[in-house]
Amino acid sequence: MTDAVPPRRPSLPVRAAAGAWHVPAGFGFLLRRPALWPFAALPAALALLLTFLGLVLGVFAGPRLEARFAPSPGSVPVWVELPVGLLLWVATLGSGVFLGLGVALVLTSPILERLSRQVEARVRGRAADRGRGLGWEAGQAVRGSLLFLAAAPGVFVLGLIPVVGPFLSVVWGAYAVALNMTDPALTRRGRSFAEKRRWHQGWRAESMGFGLAGMVALLVPFANLLVGPALVTGGTLLVLDLEDLDEDGPRPGEGARPGP
Repeated sequence: MTDAVPPRRPSLPVRAAAGAWHVPAGFGFLLRRPALWPFAALPAALALLLTFLGLVLGVFAGPRLEARFAPSPGSVPVWVELPVGLLLWVATLGSGVFLGLGVALVLTSPILERLSRQVEARVRGRAADRGRGLGWEAGQAVRGSLLFLAAAPGVFVLGLIPVVGPFLSVVWGAYAVALNMTDPALTRRGRSFAEKRRWHQGWRAESMGFGLAGMVALLVPFANLLVGPALVTGGTLLVLDLEDLDEDGPRPGEGARPGP
């Protein structure tokens, strides 16, 4: 009798696309369920206000940073001066928006945790409760949001590196988005910060796909009205879907079981 051939694991782009799909899925899940809107109202309003203020801060800080860090006119060729100035402005504005969202997440982290719990309860019938008590979970939520906030300077600094800087900045921001938006669901499973990082390493393609799509959502007009609650919803759905795969076999890189 011939042994069954294990199914081939999808390629990294397919797995990344599967992770990215959870961003629009989060928006759709939230918009189709009015009962969840009260949990999303305050985080969405604060995210909108603070990301706008972060953008305004970037607009005001841009000229000063340009005068300090950009090459002076005539000191370098125009084909170098223009891209450097553009990269500086992109990094400044992007980090301002990222900073505003980070502050909003810190202020509303308990509400977003409740939203994540409600999303899981609607998908599974009940939310997981393998944490270490309400106080520990609340502390983890605030800590995760503070780490997201701390990532904002990295988005700015990396964006200043010539050529590869914007790419590194987006990748770093995507990692921070994926780590923070899945934090409530992983915290309810009793995972420490180190265990959460290992979870993201085990599902690296799906995690980065989700994070990159989340970074795009930050820049899409009108989509960013619900970006905080929608990304937390999508992050919760991502954890649930990957958890279902994990129950069927080893995760990617640990055996023959294919990823999503």
